[in-house]
Amino acid sequence: MPRVPAQTPAPEVFPPDVPAPEETRPEPLAAAASHPDLAEVTDRQLSRGHGPIFDVVLDRRTLSSDDILGETRWPEAMSDMLRRGVRCFTTTPHLNPPVLVTLTLYGVTPKALGHDRHALASLLIAQGTAAVSNTQQYDDVHRTAIQLQEAVEARAIVDQAKGILMHALGCDADEAFAELRRISQTRHVKLTALAQRIVGHQGLP
Repeated sequence: MPRVPAQTPAPEVFPPDVPAPEETRPEPLAAAASHPDLAEVTDRQLSRGHGPIFDVVLDRRTLSSDDILGETRWPEAMSDMLRRGVRCFTTTPHLNPPVLVTLTLYGVTPKALGHDRHALASLLIAQGTAAVSNTQQYDDVHRTAIQLQEAVEARAIVDQAKGILMHALGCDADEAFAELRRISQTRHVKLTALAQRIVGHQGLP
């Protein structure tokens, strides 16, 4: 670990519906760190399912230790930090529905994380949470747009197949669609797939 006052791992992202303490501990959706040693500290804590990160998620409040040599709340996590040169830390939560993010700052000397560092953590986590939330919203909108496009294309194929059947059978649109559904059900083929075969002159399956 570089000998600097503090290292800043990227946020851990948790599902929005955080269970109560007596229920199963929440699993993060994503986690990252600015240094391999810090990533290992986080990974070991997450694999155990308990530690300061989980308590911050459950209590929705910042937790910190000015000197982990005297910290008794999380002995396993503190041991992991000490072995990697960490002497103090602070973990901050930030909720921007539907995303909950935690950010942990680490220091290599006791009391290295003063008020200015806590202010920086608050700023970083607010920006990070907004970025994650925006990404999730974009993904949701993009997914919906793709589904709508697929639905429009499927409707167009079915309409073409109906037209072909209307011409071949001398029936109206409702009768053609009823025939499509009958064939689809009796041959266990999706309606869209059946329509694609008819339009592509591939014959009935």
